[in-house]
Amino acid sequence: MPCERKPMRYGHSEGHTDVCFDDTGKYIVTCGSDGDVRIWESLDDDDPKSINVGEKAYSLALKNGKLVTAASNNTVQIHTFPEGDPDGILTRFTTNATHVTYNSSGSRVAAGSSDFMVKVVEMSDSSQQKTLRGHSAPVLSVTFDPKDEFLASASCDGSVAVWKIEEQTQVTSWPLLQKSNDVINAKSLCRLAWQPKAAKLLAVPVETTVQLYQRDSWAHVSTLSDDLGTQAINVVAWSPCGKFLAAGSIGGLLTVWDVESKLCVERQTHEKGYTVCGLAWHPSGGQIAYTDTEGCLGVLDGLSSSSSSSSTAAAKSTKQAPASYDDLFDDDDDDRPMDEGIGEGTRSPAKNPGDEDDDDDLMPATGRARNRSAFLDDENSLDTGSLKQGLDKFVDDDDAGSAIVPPAAVAAPLRPVYDGPMPTPPQKAFQPGSTPAHLMHRFMMWNSVGIVRGYNDDQDNAIDVEFHDTAVHHAMHLTNSLGHTVADLSQEAVLLACPGTDELASKLQCLHFSSWDTNKEWMVDLPKGEDVRALCLGQGWAAAATSALMLRLFSIGGVQRELFSLPGPVVCMAGHGEQLLIVYHRGTGFDGEQALGVQLLQFGHKRRQVIHGEPLPLSRKSHLSWLGFTAEGTPCFIDSEGVVRLLNRSLGNMWTPVCNTRDNCKGKSDHYWVVGVHENPQQLRCIPCKGSRYPPTLPRPAVAVLPFKLPLCQTTTEKGQMEEQYWRSVLLHNHYGFLSSSGYEIDEEGQSQAQKEQQELLMKMFALSCKLEREFRCVELAELMTQNVVTLAIRYASRSRRMALAQRLSDLALEKANQLQGEEPQDEEEEEPLQYTRRNTGYDQSSSEMGADRQHSSHRQAQEEEVDEEEGQDEHMDEGDVAESKRQGLNPFAKGTAASPEKPSPKPVSKEGRVNPFKVSSGLGRPGLAGGQHRVTNVLDSMMSSSRKPTALLSSSGSTGKLNKTPVLKPLAPRPKTKTQSTLLHMNAPKAANKKAAEERELAVCSLKQTEAPPPASPAENVENKKPKTGFQLWLEENRRIILADNPDLEETDVIKEAMGRFRTLSADDRLSWTERAKGQSGDVADMKKRKRGEEESRGDENGQSDADETSAKKKKPLDTSAKLSAFAFNKN
Repeated sequence: MPCERKPMRYGHSEGHTDVCFDDTGKYIVTCGSDGDVRIWESLDDDDPKSINVGEKAYSLALKNGKLVTAASNNTVQIHTFPEGDPDGILTRFTTNATHVTYNSSGSRVAAGSSDFMVKVVEMSDSSQQKTLRGHSAPVLSVTFDPKDEFLASASCDGSVAVWKIEEQTQVTSWPLLQKSNDVINAKSLCRLAWQPKAAKLLAVPVETTVQLYQRDSWAHVSTLSDDLGTQAINVVAWSPCGKFLAAGSIGGLLTVWDVESKLCVERQTHEKGYTVCGLAWHPSGGQIAYTDTEGCLGVLDGLSSSSSSSSTAAAKSTKQAPASYDDLFDDDDDDRPMDEGIGEGTRSPAKNPGDEDDDDDLMPATGRARNRSAFLDDENSLDTGSLKQGLDKFVDDDDAGSAIVPPAAVAAPLRPVYDGPMPTPPQKAFQPGSTPAHLMHRFMMWNSVGIVRGYNDDQDNAIDVEFHDTAVHHAMHLTNSLGHTVADLSQEAVLLACPGTDELASKLQCLHFSSWDTNKEWMVDLPKGEDVRALCLGQGWAAAATSALMLRLFSIGGVQRELFSLPGPVVCMAGHGEQLLIVYHRGTGFDGEQALGVQLLQFGHKRRQVIHGEPLPLSRKSHLSWLGFTAEGTPCFIDSEGVVRLLNRSLGNMWTPVCNTRDNCKGKSDHYWVVGVHENPQQLRCIPCKGSRYPPTLPRPAVAVLPFKLPLCQTTTEKGQMEEQYWRSVLLHNHYGFLSSSGYEIDEEGQSQAQKEQQELLMKMFALSCKLEREFRCVELAELMTQNVVTLAIRYASRSRRMALAQRLSDLALEKANQLQGEEPQDEEEEEPLQYTRRNTGYDQSSSEMGADRQHSSHRQAQEEEVDEEEGQDEHMDEGDVAESKRQGLNPFAKGTAASPEKPSPKPVSKEGRVNPFKVSSGLGRPGLAGGQHRVTNVLDSMMSSSRKPTALLSSSGSTGKLNKTPVLKPLAPRPKTKTQSTLLHMNAPKAANKKAAEERELAVCSLKQTEAPPPASPAENVENKKPKTGFQLWLEENRRIILADNPDLEETDVIKEAMGRFRTLSADDRLSWTERAKGQSGDVADMKKRKRGEEESRGDENGQSDADETSAKKKKPLDTSAKLSAFAFNKN
């Protein structure tokens, strides 16, 4: 039975049209010169859905629910299918695109244009483009190799070219066509087609024939022709099985060939003789849809019978050859003399008579297949389900036809079918803050320092560098003679790199514009075969990751430093200060996922790896689109789904999502291109891109600011909003702790303000929970509060008549105080041995003082034994240092001579604390160490001591005057920094002003604490009289005047350093004798303390008013907190 030609349907206005089927074959989709795309459920559909894509539509392609069209506005657009919603612009040309096509998997689209170019664009990321240049006239058609390695294109310059996609190079070219100056003047559209499945043959319509070329060898293997075809063939299309080829010609002739036997198995003519310009096979292979230049749509139906049975009959039956062919075409149209074409073809097949038995199950006597469509589907289209049902049957069928079918054709059905997840192509290396390299005008880098633009056109190949702050450097124009493709920019230098060629090695070039000498440029050649894939700049260093899986470090002046191997191919890198962030492929991802790993390295004083190659958490089926640091130095990254993730250092270096840029996009195809992230203020700086993923260089794009928002649940409720604000504030202010521990100066006012905001939010949530009668939740919130805010919560609970809650909060306040008592001596033991080799973390002074206070107030004997043990360990250092460091926090008068001059001394340089010449820095060495703790003055020392002594007495004294302020001052001084003082002053100033409110809070906590406190003891007994002097202190008292006489201009810090130096020059026996003298006097400590007070006062007079102020502040310790704060404020001013 021949195929049936259905009547034509009017679809579009007169002009060029194109047609395709969707993946399932349910819909026929057409486009035309009226600019509409119509979706037909069948040829009989009276009301097809219509989508307008432009003024004219030249070509269309459909796969995976994405409709791609080439429109007259010089763009290739995407629409969702079957909804027809616009989904962005895939790519642009300078003139209209002429043909678009998908690859076999639907992951890429190729488009040819009248501007002579062919572009291959990734559907998942339109910025990943490859441009194939080489044609000298408009491109007529393009087609993908089913294996996705090659692409073929035909052009008006008369050539058909084959390209290697990844290398963007032309493999071969054949001058087969007649030349023309434009597509509308071309003799034929020359729609090329590559054989599916086997991918062995490329079909090229040339004049009235179809030429077949072999893949890889690119040799001409055969020609398909039809004697009745008198006009040029316009379009060709392979059946899904790859065994049949259909062609449509200018005169309206439609021909189907069996490619193996070269037989014309079907021939139809257009009912009106119009040119066929669009052709598509149904996915099942049983139908062909075609369109003509008058805008009409037609269908050939029932092809499965004619094509499959005729080819099978031709291949498998010699005895019945004439009869079977007559039967096959007995119903053909009378106007086609089929016998002429068939009689000739029947002589060509040779059949092995022994194979006839294999036909019995499939072919009846008439030569027709019993189930034609199933036969064609099962044997030719490699359907997975049918392969599973009966692989043996297909083997038999192939064996039956082995007499004429080449072995290459047999192998396809035997290929094992893999049903599991498919591997994801690995993401290419890229430079964060850059636009794709194939663009002629592009951003090579846009960061917080400036913008690097690259221009690569016919007139110029240059690089422009522009700085946001012209005080850093003036703008630069560089000639890009080496062809640099990647760049980075910092406050010190511009770093550029170019890929290697066959003749030249890959080069790394640095313009060190901040250098103080005259030679501001250096260049390095990489080893042959090694290319720079990614690079970045830091403070004083540059890094380059190469194709050899190596990372090479350089100093900013060009000195080669460390190099090490990367665990996988690099994706991108970012640098900030002394931090280097590297993302690489740790393996193969599946089902659209990328398997990326991340490393974070810390350079500087002590080099270490902070993140050791943990997986980088991306959104599902996304890839990395930006990597960098916030302005404050916290690593962050953004994936292609628009999710911004920030490193949470306080949670074991986990990644927390803080923003989703897609929430701010208006359309599906809109994106935000990120240029910077700030934690304070909380801002994501990015450029809105309408209909694309990246901005054009001109006009200069405007930067927008997006807010952060953690994806917490129920953020529309008041509770959810406050929870989101609190945890966002906690996360985005973690950088204060990191910066201070790294020795950087921080914005103490900003930190104190953030702490205040967090505590206010906790108090608001506490009040809300109280109103909702969620008392258990109230206690959970109180656990996050500082002690003075817990005191406020106790008052609130009491006034709300929730006495059970107030009692639990009081228990919590006491528990917090006891926990701090137990933890801080432990901190002291851990911190002190490390102070010789590492930077001051900012906790040393406070923790050792607080620990010493409490430990001495309760365990004097244990402390003395510990001191003796420390002295024995350090023979070459002064024996009194360690003991004094343990005692200093407790005995302000013994400490006063050593530490008091810290107050008037200027702010130390941050580097000073890193190179501490003294072994122990928590005692007399503390003035030297204070350099690592910015703005640590003696006011802070006295404040710390005064704030902690009442806490130390918590378990040994019942004096409410000492206890009442403990929960107020203690927790807000976690570090000996000026920010702590400002926090204390800010949080407690209202209480000092409002004495009555303060007394109420004091009574609330004290009433609970008195029950556990032992009988009261005088401050002198508890604090002063338990600390004997060290040998060094005794020696310093007697020799201070001598040192001052020799060096009258020395500050107190320098006096102590000088004294330490002189004490070390004493012999070991002399030092031991001083230590013994100090121990001998320990029995009479009280008298010594009184004498020392007198010395302190007289010494304060000699050393100036500032020392006197501090001594008086220390002597006021037994007073209440208001007095302490007054002294603190006075000294600070």
